[in-house]
Amino acid sequence: QVQLVESGGGLVQPGGSLRLSCAASGRIFITQTMGWYRQAPGKERELVARITGAGDTNYADSLKGRFAISRDNTKNTVYLQSNSLKPEDTAVYYCNAQIVGSGTLRLSDYWGQGTQVTVSS
Repeated sequence: QVQLVESGGGLVQPGGSLRLSCAASGRIFITQTMGWYRQAPGKERELVARITGAGDTNYADSLKGRFAISRDNTKNTVYLQSNSLKPEDTAVYYCNAQIVGSGTLRLSDYWGQGTQVTVSS
């Protein structure tokens, strides 16, 4: 089995920063694209950013310049540095990864349990 475990969420004041982490573990053969999505109350889940195994990135247009995604392939971990946070960034942030399991050798989509980010004074 494969698990994604997120950490780093919490309460932050407007203008503040947070760094989210997501570590993949389990029977992993290779981890391909990893990414972050978020879902605010009453809204659909949306892409924040994603990064390929080669390090190519893409971001939601509205978040470019404030959010930065990175990964450490040796740790199967993806990070999201979020700066100049605004109240509208408040959401549950979910980690996503496309992983080939070492047992199945099939590419599957995995999600973390989500971490709450609240931006408020």
